[in-house]
Amino acid sequence: MSIFDRISYASSDLAIDLGTANTVVYVRNRGVVIAEPSVVALQTTQGINSVLAVGDDAKLMMGRTPEHIKTVRPLRSGVISDIDVAEQMLKHFIRKAQGQRGRMRGSPEIIVCVPSGSTSVERRAIRDAASNAGARKVWLIEETMAAAIGADLPVTHPIGSMVVDIGGGTTEVGVIATGGISMAMSVRVGGDRMDDAIASYVRRTHNLLIGEATAERVKLQLGAAQLAEGPVPTAIVKGRDLVRGVPLEITISQAEIVEALAEPVGQIVAAVRSALENTPPEIAADIIDGGIIMTGGGALLSNLDRLIAAETGLPVKVADNPLDCVALGAGHVLEDASYRGVLHAT
Repeated sequence: MSIFDRISYASSDLAIDLGTANTVVYVRNRGVVIAEPSVVALQTTQGINSVLAVGDDAKLMMGRTPEHIKTVRPLRSGVISDIDVAEQMLKHFIRKAQGQRGRMRGSPEIIVCVPSGSTSVERRAIRDAASNAGARKVWLIEETMAAAIGADLPVTHPIGSMVVDIGGGTTEVGVIATGGISMAMSVRVGGDRMDDAIASYVRRTHNLLIGEATAERVKLQLGAAQLAEGPVPTAIVKGRDLVRGVPLEITISQAEIVEALAEPVGQIVAAVRSALENTPPEIAADIIDGGIIMTGGGALLSNLDRLIAAETGLPVKVADNPLDCVALGAGHVLEDASYRGVLHAT
């Protein structure tokens, strides 16, 4: 019995965007119910690890834990790096998403989004993690396809579309037409690489050591692909002085952050250009009309759409809800049988 033909378990079925930075969970007929960081806090007691917190609560602990507690991000570059912790995280999110009604209905069927460039081994790890977390049946869908569906692109029609999904660990570029991916490209550059670039720049130019959370906050405050006209904003950054070894705060400008992000932003632009160079001519003609759609958290980087438009000569648009776009697309597949052809059983 397929995921589309059953009714009895319908409201417990889930679509999960298992991201490097955030996990978004969509419940059939209810929409997005969870959007939390992909972080788990583990506590070690007499040599045994137990889950202390997951999601928002665990992220608050990052960089602020004693020796017997550690925070773990079980996904790196879009794939599972610690399957045991990933299972624990998935179990937590599945229970939280279903609530009491889910427990009464039994095990759900789950659609999980995967990077198009992931290997069969990496896909098997994701499938196994979801199965061990309580799924009765696991389906996989490429992130770019899910993002295109979530952005309301005509993926089942003979019209070409291009999607650029910039997540925490990877940037996925997909060219989609007639219900399939004509060309896909995945580069392991995303929000995490931008955070690392900011932290490295601050350390190199200001001799200031900052943590992962501080680098992310600076990215959200000042991050941009290129400077806009007008006053250049600044922000206060706090960390540890590497010369004197004491806490220190400095003021940093957006111009410096643009310089720090030049390399990862350049790699994203290069991936888009490379994808366009390998796009079939008929689909390329459609993209001239429809433009490029950007999704994912990285799409919110200020002026990135302008930079890609300038580099490609094509119109570039950020999706209406870029952070949840992939999960929304996977959720539409749950609810609409016309999309069944985009799913993979393994």
